[in-house]
Amino acid sequence: MTGTTVPIGSILMNTTKETVQAVFVQKENIEATGMLAFNQVLDQEAKDLEVKVKAIDDYFRLHDMPLSGMGKKMVEESEKNDLDWRLLPAVAVRESTGGKYDCVKVKNNPFGWGSCKINFNSVEEAIETVAMNLGGNNPNTERHYADKTTDQILKAYNPPSIVPNYVKQVKSIMNVIGKENIILNVPVSSYVL
Repeated sequence: MTGTTVPIGSILMNTTKETVQAVFVQKENIEATGMLAFNQVLDQEAKDLEVKVKAIDDYFRLHDMPLSGMGKKMVEESEKNDLDWRLLPAVAVRESTGGKYDCVKVKNNPFGWGSCKINFNSVEEAIETVAMNLGGNNPNTERHYADKTTDQILKAYNPPSIVPNYVKQVKSIMNVIGKENIILNVPVSSYVL
């Protein structure tokens, strides 16, 4: 077969229809492998999310707490605001026993946010608001929470001068809910191209 000579870098290469097809197939295989790896990463993230949601909901359900079923919202808002996934449920447990003893004078505030003086239209709105604030993403409160560790966030949320063992209590609940890093049996090296 006759081919065409084309420059590839500083090399002249004689191409044939078969060469072009082989290059195309290799390119398609590389793209397919990349998509497969990308899909595996997405699958792993979905599994991680599922495990975290289940851990939170199981904890609430086991202790007969009204926030059972809110695990997914808590994990999503935690990820959106770069928080430890266990922080919101643990604060809710410490502040209101997972919604059992919600703020009395206001509605939908299982976190005791604003010293139990702030109403929310729904528990979902409370989760969004508290996560946004604790993540340092509210300009009105960022000076208290932005760029802080979990311990620092908790000390700002309820200072030791007000509740001496607050950090220890919340972190203990976090550890019962689950480990910070969820690791399933899928090696990270299988995602590398």
